[in-house]
Amino acid sequence: MTLGVLLGLVLSCLFLLSLWRQSSERRKLPPGPTPLPIIGNILQVDLKNISKSLKNLSKVYGPVFTLYLGRKPAVVLYGYEAVKEALIDNGEEFAGRGSIPVFDKINKGLGIVFSNGRNWKAMRRFSLMALRNFGMGKRSIEDRVQEEARCLVEELRKTNGSPCDPTFILGCAPCNVICSIVFQNRFDYKDKDFLNLMNNLNKNVEILSTPWIQICNNFPAIIDYLPGRHRELLENFTFLKHYFLAKMIEHQESLDINNPRDFIDCFLIKMEQEKNNPKTEFTCENLIFSAGDLFAAGTETTSTTLRYSLLFLLKYPEVTAKVQKEIDHVIGRHRSPSMQDRSHMPYTDAVLHEIQRYIDLLPTSLPHAVTCDIKFRNYLIPKGTTVIASVTSVLHDDKEFPNPERFDPGHFLDENGKFKKSDYFVPFSTGKRICVGEGLARMELFLFLTTILQNFNLKSPVDLKDLDTNPVNNGFVSVPPEFQICFTPI
Repeated sequence: MTLGVLLGLVLSCLFLLSLWRQSSERRKLPPGPTPLPIIGNILQVDLKNISKSLKNLSKVYGPVFTLYLGRKPAVVLYGYEAVKEALIDNGEEFAGRGSIPVFDKINKGLGIVFSNGRNWKAMRRFSLMALRNFGMGKRSIEDRVQEEARCLVEELRKTNGSPCDPTFILGCAPCNVICSIVFQNRFDYKDKDFLNLMNNLNKNVEILSTPWIQICNNFPAIIDYLPGRHRELLENFTFLKHYFLAKMIEHQESLDINNPRDFIDCFLIKMEQEKNNPKTEFTCENLIFSAGDLFAAGTETTSTTLRYSLLFLLKYPEVTAKVQKEIDHVIGRHRSPSMQDRSHMPYTDAVLHEIQRYIDLLPTSLPHAVTCDIKFRNYLIPKGTTVIASVTSVLHDDKEFPNPERFDPGHFLDENGKFKKSDYFVPFSTGKRICVGEGLARMELFLFLTTILQNFNLKSPVDLKDLDTNPVNNGFVSVPPEFQICFTPI
């Protein structure tokens, strides 16, 4: 037998074994399209618009179906009822974090966002406690956001009403807020280290939203053996890791255990308290990745939402005029907006909710995983199976939000013009894995945008008909198109 024939037989056997294992596995899982060996259903998914593909597949296979993105199955939850039943009613069983190979390569399951089990519970609990101690939802954090809003206004004044791309400036403000929480200090908007940091974060979000990264996550062997933009992403994350390591060392040298200044100090004190515990989760590496998680999540999602917000306020000047009228009536021109004002500003509140609903920033959120074998809707989902919850299907539910593809603040107003809450408003996900920084993000969006509209009229240098609001990428994150805006002082 020649070597070529032998090799052919081996490959054929592997191919048949793959088919048999896949077929055996599929019998227990929810229905779904028939996967091809090795590549699964990747050809049936538009990597530039995964949400659209999931919507089409749900019409055929129902609200709970199985999709093979590569060789491994993922159970997809489509629609409010399925998402609620899994992530809220069976929250503990669906609280795992699904594997994201690009991130796994970097953080090795540490930190807050991508960890599991004991480590995740310890890091999440500690982070929530530390953020509360530093005023999350309290006056001290609000003071920081108000101060940064004033700095943002001063930077916008320097544009002198000329057309500008707001991407960088809108990234600086939330970045400085999270900097003040994580390592105490804010930066001047022209600081070189700050500029480098912001550029790094912006690049990461752009790369993460490309179809190439979706391919890397579904075929992880690519990460180690092929060139591509994932290598730039890994380099950027390595830079951030070293940046936070340097901050940690600085804090160790000046630490006063009786007077913690920020998140890093709190973590270092906890490390000292747990130094004799061999099973402690409070390690230097966990500190670096937890600080990095807070930093990245607290900067990029808020800055991207702010960017989208200004784009929609430009596109719909009648909406902007109503918000400014409410600002004049409730706040006036001579004091800074505060969170107490929000309850008296139902239209502004509705506009902010509608922007977040409409843009659908994280269409599938981050993948979950089941923490044990579970019977769900008469299907057996094995422990460790990835679960994809379609946030789009909830935010764009046509029963809860009539004409969901239309931007309409009325989706969050009742017949009397009062603000109307909705259980379908889940831009921060829902259940046990809901975003740790939801409260901070909501505060920043309200205070930054009301402060901007209190001080400036917005003008588009192009005809409003030519102002595109469609995302340029809709993969991991929905990325808005570039646009120019004029900030004219009032």
